[in-house]
Amino acid sequence: MKKGFALLMALALAIGCCGGFAGAEGAEASDKAAIEAALDLSNMDQEWTYSAEADAWTLGIVTAVTNPVIPDEEGVSVCVPGAYVLGIDTDGDDEADVTAAEASGAVAGSLVIDDEAEITSENGQVYTAATAPVILNTGAAGYGNATNTLASSAYAAQGYINVACGNRGKQDAYTDETGDTVYTGDAPSCLVDQKAAARFVKYNILLGNLPGSVDYWVSTGGSGGGAHAVMFAATSNHPDFYDYQIEVGAVGVYRNEDGSYATTVTIDGQEVELSDGAWGCVAYSAITPLYEADMALAFEYTLNEDFSYNTDFQKALAGALSELYMTYINDQELTADEAEVGFDLDGDGALNSTVALTIEYDPEQYADTNGYGGSYLDLYRAELTENLQWYVDNLAYAEGWTWFDADGNALSDEAVAAMTDLDRAAAFIEGRYAKGSTGRGGFGGGMGGGMGPSGMNGKADFGGKPDFEGGEKPDFENGEGFPGGMGGPSETGDEMAVGTPDAGTTQAAGSGVDSQNYATFEELLAAYQADLDALEMGDRYGNNPVDLYNPLDYIGDTNTEDPEWLRIVCGAVEGDIAMFNSLNLQLAALSAGIDATIEWQWDGGHVPGEVLGESLALWVDRMYGEYADDGVAVEKAEAIPQAENGDAESPTGTDLSDWVTLSEDGSVSFAFADGMAYRTGGASKAVPGFDVIDYGQEDYVFGDETTDARHWSEYVLQALEDNEETLAGLFNQ
Repeated sequence: MKKGFALLMALALAIGCCGGFAGAEGAEASDKAAIEAALDLSNMDQEWTYSAEADAWTLGIVTAVTNPVIPDEEGVSVCVPGAYVLGIDTDGDDEADVTAAEASGAVAGSLVIDDEAEITSENGQVYTAATAPVILNTGAAGYGNATNTLASSAYAAQGYINVACGNRGKQDAYTDETGDTVYTGDAPSCLVDQKAAARFVKYNILLGNLPGSVDYWVSTGGSGGGAHAVMFAATSNHPDFYDYQIEVGAVGVYRNEDGSYATTVTIDGQEVELSDGAWGCVAYSAITPLYEADMALAFEYTLNEDFSYNTDFQKALAGALSELYMTYINDQELTADEAEVGFDLDGDGALNSTVALTIEYDPEQYADTNGYGGSYLDLYRAELTENLQWYVDNLAYAEGWTWFDADGNALSDEAVAAMTDLDRAAAFIEGRYAKGSTGRGGFGGGMGGGMGPSGMNGKADFGGKPDFEGGEKPDFENGEGFPGGMGGPSETGDEMAVGTPDAGTTQAAGSGVDSQNYATFEELLAAYQADLDALEMGDRYGNNPVDLYNPLDYIGDTNTEDPEWLRIVCGAVEGDIAMFNSLNLQLAALSAGIDATIEWQWDGGHVPGEVLGESLALWVDRMYGEYADDGVAVEKAEAIPQAENGDAESPTGTDLSDWVTLSEDGSVSFAFADGMAYRTGGASKAVPGFDVIDYGQEDYVFGDETTDARHWSEYVLQALEDNEETLAGLFNQ
């Protein structure tokens, strides 16, 4: 048994919640005192380790719940800046017995917090032990599990508290009391474990066991972790997730005898509300919402009239899904406030209108995008253009790049120092560079959450349009594209299984086989129909797990505590998620009054790092300055342009000059069709995008006791049924 679990298990036995899932009734309100005693850090076997290099104390892994299903995946660790800590109380007298100067190895005891200490972040924001933002790292790489890991000290210098937690995920199972293997990776287990960890840390902040603010929580992660960062923020304190938290013995959520819920904890004899929500979110390549991902990614493929599908079945299915996506978007009756999105969508020269967002089909008017156009796509094009504009406008922040002349010769240091903004923009558009560092590092903090290599398409024939040959494509095997130079999708050491349990593969865009699991279309369709029927029956609480993982159902809901701000960063050439997904999230958030920003990083692959002077810390400090009463306005530091050229021997940039126009004033423009050819050049998913025929990486989370994966998209099923005659004739041909 892990250190720190002894008291927990004794108390768990006392309240009857030990071993596997709790019963359907979960924990009653009468268990409240026992759960709170068990999860009070002062009652647990704490061990703290000090890092002199980072000036930070890190809590050894402890359980976040009283009834863990898989203890190795339901723990939590916290890293605390050293300035907030006077030392460790080893004998329970509330005095510091071991200080940082004396610490050697793990020290058993409790923190003694310095309430007077202040830390000034690199951006000039001032925090104390009571106001420090808390960063919650959401793992769930590929919607999979994450083993417990120690919290990173990456944010200690900024004054932030950093939290790392494990989570259950796809293909997880445990052995019950009878010796049977029970599947436990179904939705919403990943999210529930993250919510439970948040409750644990917030509870101990309220008790005075940990420094930090319960109000300024930021969820962050990449890919599957980015999806959960968004879902964590979008479902803040929503009762749909209470039963699942009660089931594992989370603190601060209990079921009363009348069936209602209690969400308070007892602090100094007073009942205090405890939320599992977020103040803000920074998500990198958030793979959500899956609900519309198949249609959205297929639609992006369709907008590139030259996209090369591997099979006629894929092409036909993409066309069918694209038609459904047009209907889906038009049925949403979306609107955009021009002032909020920052674009003149109606062309009247002002930003004072609210514009209806629709997709139109006219094969003559929109011939270069396979017949699709309309105001919804005008907004998409404006976002894509703005992000290229931002990139060229911020090239002065580039560090260590090598710049070249038109003949491929590296510029002298003097020439680099003399480059103007327009010079750098022209060199970038013409591909006359080799990247070095682009500023502050990625999202760091020891997060997992990437999805792993899917491979680039590499087969689209662009003609005179974007071509990645010789350009910079993320090398996922070597960690490129993962923030902070991570050597892979997760630092927990978890392997991400993809595909079906038997086949072990997922149908990437390079596949020439429509299915390895079904010999005929009829078999596929029957399996799809059976799976959707089963999902509609609901889980043990009557919920369809697909619905639980759709953030669009929760943003702005009356039962949700919406975050104040949301930022989603995607790579503009990544093939793992459609840009429409982040656009739709932004529109939903803006409609709910949330400050929502999307960034499509030009030339960025899946889970891009921060570039050109941006950083997670800059964004958190900026938001704190805007929304906290004691915050100060924070601006991005002024760029210090390169004075010395890099040492690359040849340019590796992608030449965009045959389709991107750079004006003398530095503004960029391009035809929408060309932009879509660029956008889909790195496609790495088969059509449909995620719920692929042999299952996609994210589908396992919708499994059951005997099956790791189920088909789940009602839109894919509709496309299969509506086009059965055509698709059956093309299947596996």
